[in-house]
Amino acid sequence: MEKFKDYIDKNSERFLNELFELIRIPSISALKENDSDTRLAAELIKKHLLNLGLNNCEICETPGHPIVYGEKIFDENLPTILVYGHYDVQPVDPLNLWDKDPFEPYIKKTKIHPEGAIFARGACDDKGQMFMHVKALEVILKHDGLPCNVKFMIEGEEEVGSNNLEIFVKNNKEKLSNDIILVSDTGMISKNIPSITTGLRGLSYMEVEITGPNRDLHSGHYGGTVANPINILSSMIASLHDTNHKITIPGFYDKVCEPTENEKKAGSLIPFSIDEFKESIGIDNEYGELGYTTIERQSIRPALDVNGIWGGYTDEGSKTVLPSKAYAKISMRLVPGQKWREISSLFSKHIKNITPKGVNSKVTEHHGGEPYVAPTNTIGFQAASKAYEDVFNLKPIPTRDGGSIPIIALFEKELDSKTILMGFGLDSDAIHSPNEHYGVSNFLMGIETISKFYYHFTNLYKSKY
Repeated sequence: MEKFKDYIDKNSERFLNELFELIRIPSISALKENDSDTRLAAELIKKHLLNLGLNNCEICETPGHPIVYGEKIFDENLPTILVYGHYDVQPVDPLNLWDKDPFEPYIKKTKIHPEGAIFARGACDDKGQMFMHVKALEVILKHDGLPCNVKFMIEGEEEVGSNNLEIFVKNNKEKLSNDIILVSDTGMISKNIPSITTGLRGLSYMEVEITGPNRDLHSGHYGGTVANPINILSSMIASLHDTNHKITIPGFYDKVCEPTENEKKAGSLIPFSIDEFKESIGIDNEYGELGYTTIERQSIRPALDVNGIWGGYTDEGSKTVLPSKAYAKISMRLVPGQKWREISSLFSKHIKNITPKGVNSKVTEHHGGEPYVAPTNTIGFQAASKAYEDVFNLKPIPTRDGGSIPIIALFEKELDSKTILMGFGLDSDAIHSPNEHYGVSNFLMGIETISKFYYHFTNLYKSKY
């Protein structure tokens, strides 16, 4: 399969240009003003799948953004790989912190990526990683041909909770039947040390609104006599952690499955430098729940963080106002044992209980998803391990990821199949942040690794069944 690499190298410029065309579409699922862009992205992906000769390629309508589906079924006796990814991206705010237009991709050399990295929104999450699968399929078809069946399901709402994909999956179980689900929306330990993600944290995403007086007030006339919603909200948020940085919501930890000794031991084997961690994000000290390491805090322990807070006057200059309302968006990352709807309910109840007199509170549940843990004794994991070792000359290390892909746990429940998370991004890629980027070599090596996974998985499947 060395010819795979030769083909990828010869066509790398075209692959990048095709990816750039997709990145230039500002498919921000959270903003209604970009609805037409999400459709354009879906249409472009469908075009690529049609060009590869996939059958039954279609734009599947939902009440929200469309889902792209396509398949190539050679033999029902052969295994079927279902590829999942998403074409929607996060909003780009704050725009002034980007070095260039976030939807005009360019390549720049960095310390970590001396060969160059693609800078743009969606470069890594998830257009760059999803598009690797499209190009991997091209590589396979140009050579020995597909050794198995393949289905593609690419959605446009992962960044806003995948609510409509959940309905689509439940209504199309036979259509989506598979032997393994393949996803690239996670990362590696480092550029030269591959890893396979074996766990994801769940998510509960909430919004809190605090209302005080019936209008904004003059802070001189009313200051000190009326509860200020921003002050109150800030105090309430501060109370959500104790002095040991543990979450104070009653019942929050009741169903947490504590990590086993083997899981803790596996985590201790992950190469990690706390000094490099601090330097990479410009901090002078780590922070978090007492009694756990940084790696444990970001993977096997739950977390609660404020993602945005606003109210009152925030424009240039000054305006002495006591605001009528204050708002915050809060996300909770969950671990095995926790159910996101239960945690959302506990959060809502707690906010109501700690709301003081003088203000009213309103809690809105936005979206969420369950945590996911994958076994390492499956042929899917073995195939992925072999593919990484072929390309990186190292066995990948199993890791638990702190991020969330809300739909993954549902796949196992509804489709009765495991998911293999073959990510190629790095923590330094600044996903969800200004100047998001993705290494060119990560993109190209990802294509090669995915290509080889098809053959390893099919061979292992045949030997087992």
